[in-house]
Amino acid sequence: MPIYDYRPEGAGCAHCQDGIEVFLRADEAAPSQCPHCGAELRQLISAPTVVSGQAHVLKESHFAERGFTQYRKVGGGVYEKTAGKGPRYISDDGK
Repeated sequence: MPIYDYRPEGAGCAHCQDGIEVFLRADEAAPSQCPHCGAELRQLISAPTVVSGQAHVLKESHFAERGFTQYRKVGGGVYEKTAGKGPRYISDDGK
């Protein structure tokens, strides 16, 4: 679920004066007022979150465990299998 940031239009209360974060599903309505003081809220534009540390999904074992075959180019239009089922070598000329 995405996180949305909101700030009050006026002074707000201790709950919302520095901004609040709200988790919203796509089918949920955005809040228009602070649930504590009733101050009118406006949505802030914020930077997206970038998830890192996904290098494990490129490992050969990850492909093979999920039923995929992975090849790497060895040169001259020839590819060598690094994970999964299939011929050990394939070439782009069909040999």
